[in-house]
Amino acid sequence: MTDLYTGAHIFTADRRRWATAMVVRDRRFVYVGDEETAHRIAGPDVVATDLDGALVLPGFVDAHAHIVGTGEAAGHVDLWGALTLDEIQRRIRAFADEHPDAPRIRAHGWQHGAVGGPPTRELLDAVVVDRPVYAMAYDFHSIWLNSAALAEIGVVEDTVTPAGGTVHRDSEGHPTGWIDEVAMEDLVLSVLEEWITDEARDAALQAALRGYRETGVTAATDMAVTETELAAMVRAERAGTLTTRITGHWRLFPASDPAGDLAGVARAVELARTHGSEWFRITGIKVMIDGTVDGCTAVLGRPYANGTNADPIWSLAALAPVVIAADAAGLQVAMHAIGDEAVRIAIAAVEAAVAANGPRDRRHRIEHLEVVETADIERLAALGIIASMQPVHSDPAIEGNWKAMLGDARAERGWPFPEMTDAGARLVFGTDSPTSPHAPLPNMFIAATRRSALDPILPPNVPEFAVPLVEAIEHGTRDAAWACRAEDDYGRIAAGLHADFLVLDRDVFAVPLDELLQARVRRTVVGGTVVHEA
Repeated sequence: MTDLYTGAHIFTADRRRWATAMVVRDRRFVYVGDEETAHRIAGPDVVATDLDGALVLPGFVDAHAHIVGTGEAAGHVDLWGALTLDEIQRRIRAFADEHPDAPRIRAHGWQHGAVGGPPTRELLDAVVVDRPVYAMAYDFHSIWLNSAALAEIGVVEDTVTPAGGTVHRDSEGHPTGWIDEVAMEDLVLSVLEEWITDEARDAALQAALRGYRETGVTAATDMAVTETELAAMVRAERAGTLTTRITGHWRLFPASDPAGDLAGVARAVELARTHGSEWFRITGIKVMIDGTVDGCTAVLGRPYANGTNADPIWSLAALAPVVIAADAAGLQVAMHAIGDEAVRIAIAAVEAAVAANGPRDRRHRIEHLEVVETADIERLAALGIIASMQPVHSDPAIEGNWKAMLGDARAERGWPFPEMTDAGARLVFGTDSPTSPHAPLPNMFIAATRRSALDPILPPNVPEFAVPLVEAIEHGTRDAAWACRAEDDYGRIAAGLHADFLVLDRDVFAVPLDELLQARVRRTVVGGTVVHEA
């Protein structure tokens, strides 16, 4: 079957940015250009659609997401945008009252600055005492538990804290209920994971895919695939229920010895060899070099305002052999590095791979890059390292604690988007959902204005770091596809690529940028098939 679309304002994100018509056959674009030529190429036996001047965009490619987690979070208490402790407590109490039979309460999205001090079990006990409460911070790097939750997972006074994380304690040595980084992974999330069924994971994946269809996300890069999530994605692929194309990075945790680290790379190589379809691919590994600024676990070149600093989760000595091995095997390496010293560790690891393995098409990535010095931007660009960043994390409504923790001029250089492209680096945009909402249009608003999507009346955050809307959308479509080696498959509206696109209810290029926050997706098409119709 051939589909002919005319009467459109098509932003292609290709070399020729604009078109008015497109032809789709066998799930791919056959022609993108003018209407007269499109009619001739389509021929007489077509399904013709006049889009009546609507704006068409390539399907968004979320360059950094946690897909199953996004679906799971949809069933938790949503604390995103709760800017006071009272509001956090109110939402948790309301959810508990509405779900009296839930064995435990899961929440996510609280801001460190909103709590007004360290999160403690007593603050959660004040609203829910009869059931465990597990409240994940917005950055997913720390979790807040009430007394019942601490008892349920068995964290007590003599619990040993794993390296690379903290079980925060009071002056008498009792766990306060705040647990971060590797300690959170080992002591809390590993236990919660055991209580989640395959059916629940499958439902979570479908919930995330539904949200993607409704907001125009046609592809996403999952930045921490685990064994159980892999299994859910494979089940969906076999059942034919994937409506978003998924590229995965296998999550590596530091092992106790170099052989264990390299075994993780070997597992990723095996997965990349066995999972390479148009719907689901494994292309690389993901490592966490540091934590977050809000939790004072990002690794900085100079201490935080309170005089503390953090140790890296992966030292350069441990990371370099992993990056060299992954690079030699043709895997991409994605490195979470928020602090400037963590960024330097990531750059040095790629330098080691270049020295060891010589020239090749690498496309290694640094994720987040919130605090980064100009000299290091030049270095990463020269090495061809991709800058993978999330505009939604720079929302002015959530920056108060971030700035306070830094406490100096570094706070005025957060998320320097234009400096990446000015240096020649490939810049890609994602959301890191569920650490933030997955919808791409508010993400584009923040990138293009440096204003808040939560509270648009707030002044912009470093307005000189805004990027034009056209470029922001290219970073969230074309460049994000290139970053996962899918530039010949999707990310642009161009002949030969999968017919993945969306139709908006307004032309966001012709209206004030504020309307990005009201704009809605009228239609989402993946592989020529309509998967969402408003």
